[in-house]
Amino acid sequence: MSTSPVTVEYEHLDGGAKVAVVSLNRPAKLNGLTMAMLRGLDDAAKTLRRDRDLRGVILAGEGASFCAGLDFGSVLKKPMDIVRAFAPNPLAGDGTNLFQRVCWEWRRLPVPVIAVVQGHCYGGGVQLALGADFRVTAADARWSVLEAKWGLIPDMSGARTLADHVGAEQARWLTMTGRELSGAEAVEAGLATEAVDSLDDANVRAREMLVELFGRSPDQLASTKALFNRAWRSPRATFRAERFEQAKLLLSENAARAREAALKKRPPNFVRRGTWAFRG
Repeated sequence: MSTSPVTVEYEHLDGGAKVAVVSLNRPAKLNGLTMAMLRGLDDAAKTLRRDRDLRGVILAGEGASFCAGLDFGSVLKKPMDIVRAFAPNPLAGDGTNLFQRVCWEWRRLPVPVIAVVQGHCYGGGVQLALGADFRVTAADARWSVLEAKWGLIPDMSGARTLADHVGAEQARWLTMTGRELSGAEAVEAGLATEAVDSLDDANVRAREMLVELFGRSPDQLASTKALFNRAWRSPRATFRAERFEQAKLLLSENAARAREAALKKRPPNFVRRGTWAFRG
């Protein structure tokens, strides 16, 4: 078994149609995202975007969970890596930083992308899944915009993709509360496309959906994706707003208190809104 944090394998469906299976490969940690995994996802998306023979992509997580979100314990060991990853790429047409790009890049791929979700789908895992065009989830999977637990907001393109899929009102509710949903409830809310009984069923259904899509022109599929990406607010403006609001939260006293409470598994004791964590 590969030790790479992100793997890419190829299958051929429906008479030879080429499909890439991109898998998070840190099952012992519920596929919690590290900087190495973010870079691996970024590299995989860039490589696949150049492959004109590719017809589809499946996003998956090895083991019992799709992705439990950002692994803060790992990521915070190298703060400068976070600073560099948080800065937007001035050459990127949509103004993304690394955190945003690893989720949004799947929208920019000119082929259908389907996420197969099982177990935990939290925080950054939700945003990664929402970067896919469609999501097939096990009915007993657990979904949550978990950033609320840490006093933060979804800033990995989630502001755009949440509103796209569930509407602004539901997106605000899920982001403010961090409410946990089952896979079946995620479908009802609009987070997921279909719910099935098990991970095996989800894998089968994802491939069935791709085969159905392969009956259409690959250029029509690519144009459909491009059209709907541009149909609403500019991604550049959305992602700029994400970075601005998250930067404020990262410097706030209440976010620090939320993190401490989450780590110590106790209720947070918040202070007045607008209080900075570092005061002179």
